[in-house]
Amino acid sequence: MKEVIAVVRINMMNQTKQALTDCGVDAFFAHEAHGRGKGFANPQVLEGVEQGYEEAAALLGEKGKLYPKRMVTAVVEDSQVPCVVDTIVNTNKTGMPGDGKVFVLPISDAVRVRTGEMGIKSIS
Repeated sequence: MKEVIAVVRINMMNQTKQALTDCGVDAFFAHEAHGRGKGFANPQVLEGVEQGYEEAAALLGEKGKLYPKRMVTAVVEDSQVPCVVDTIVNTNKTGMPGDGKVFVLPISDAVRVRTGEMGIKSIS
């Protein structure tokens, strides 16, 4: 089993949920998150500065600002990982900074609380 964690743009959540369902992943978590990548400036703010908007220039001084994101977490069978990762990447890729990240982590075990099922049976 693997845990796939994806950080995506808020406005891509509906497409991401549908794409995961189409990929065969119906069970997942979505959390509000805030963060930033390597760049300190929002590309939309930079565009505003280039167009001469004073408000945008004032925002450039906010280095270290965290941006709202969504974090999606799914625990899947090993065989599903390529489909899940490809689906998330293809759904969220715009080619612009801020498209997100995908992390894949090993899961040693899982237990379904209601039935006591363990391992793969607990997630399928």
